[in-house]
Amino acid sequence: MKVIPAIDLMDGKVVRLVKGDPKNKTIYSDDPIETAKKWEKAGADLLHIVDLDATLGYGSNLKIIKKIGQKVSVPIQIDGGLRNEDMINEALSFASKAVIGTIAFKKKEILPKILMKHGKDRIVISTDQLNGKIVIEGWKQSTGVELIKGIENFVKLGFSEFLLTSVDRDGTLQGPDLDSLQKSCNIKNTKIIASGGISNLKDTINVKNCGVYGVILGKALYDGKISIEEVRSIA
Repeated sequence: MKVIPAIDLMDGKVVRLVKGDPKNKTIYSDDPIETAKKWEKAGADLLHIVDLDATLGYGSNLKIIKKIGQKVSVPIQIDGGLRNEDMINEALSFASKAVIGTIAFKKKEILPKILMKHGKDRIVISTDQLNGKIVIEGWKQSTGVELIKGIENFVKLGFSEFLLTSVDRDGTLQGPDLDSLQKSCNIKNTKIIASGGISNLKDTINVKNCGVYGVILGKALYDGKISIEEVRSIA
């Protein structure tokens, strides 16, 4: 199981939101590069960098993300606001992986081209779910597509890696949505990355037992309720 700390960026600062609400925000650092170096030193397998400004239509933190990529040797994946082909190509010019959500549902016709250009190992499909349905546009719009059906459809297109965030658990420390994770991991030819609700080491063990490929560590990590070293010891 890959141990993947999240670095969520808003206005150049490292923040955590509760359930994706920008009004419910905690600022943890004004130095994202130092945060990235800290998690790299602790043993992260991958850094999950989220551009919240791009996600919410406020702006972009891409320059800072590029600098992070230059300063650490651990791979990075970029999530947030990659809503056209050019942005995906730019992200993948320096990042190992790009996470796409909205564009995967609104511009499905370009998916085969993206897959052919970059390969399935560099594209992660974001399947953020609320009440069993996948949501997009910064979690503000429901696609009406059921989570499992959505993942199965993308597998048929040739994709294999999925970031599964349960919106109602994100930033709450209320525990992961194990039911959705288990059902998703049971789908053949998938690598599921779990995100949302992790509060302690037991949660990560439960998530691992579902068969996930990786786990995102967010608020629990920043609040000191869990460490990368601890999770690596059970991963």
